[in-house]
Amino acid sequence: MGEHISVSTPEGEFSAYVARPKAAQAPAVVVIQEIFGVNQVMRDITDGLAEHGYLAICPDLFWRIEPGIDITDKSEAEWKRAFELFNAFDVDQGVKDIKATIKTIREDAGSNGKVGAVGFCLGGKLAFLTATRTDVDAAVSYYGVGLEGIVGEAEKLTRPLLMHIAEEDQFVPKEAQAIILQALKDHPQVEIHTYAGRDHAFARVGGEHYDEADAKLAGGRTLQFFQRTIG
Repeated sequence: MGEHISVSTPEGEFSAYVARPKAAQAPAVVVIQEIFGVNQVMRDITDGLAEHGYLAICPDLFWRIEPGIDITDKSEAEWKRAFELFNAFDVDQGVKDIKATIKTIREDAGSNGKVGAVGFCLGGKLAFLTATRTDVDAAVSYYGVGLEGIVGEAEKLTRPLLMHIAEEDQFVPKEAQAIILQALKDHPQVEIHTYAGRDHAFARVGGEHYDEADAKLAGGRTLQFFQRTIG
């Protein structure tokens, strides 16, 4: 269903997976990867958004480390590689690459100019920073890691942000969740949903902690949010 296009930066070009809807022009959504690269899970999410009428694009944000990373969460070796990539990844540079992706897809012939973003895990952190540092029209963060250290950036937040937080997230301790909720709960641009009993990546289809009911609930909330904010 998808195709690959190039996104240009001052340091070079990188690839992005794109899925197009039936409409000639539509709002766009940038899908921000987990620590496993642009893998089948991310491509399926991108394809799914296109089926819901969005021009969806998933950029290869690990390209500066190694282009074309496509691994799963099914083996110890892949997890080890995923954390190596996570530790080597430059978050600030990643946000700049997302900014370049937003510009590219906004100028695409199939775009109506509106652009949202949705990110998972590492991508959940990047989605938060995309909301505070770019001109994206709306953003969704699924179980973002490390948000407790950057909540101060919400002062710059002028566009809507939806957050999904897993209450039993092994990578976001209760203390961190408390900091995030306290800092953001009254922010006029922020909508937060927490999911009782859920662990990290509860929406990753096929993952160890996947929960179909709450994945569908969060997915429905995400679609409704995009319908309200970008159309």
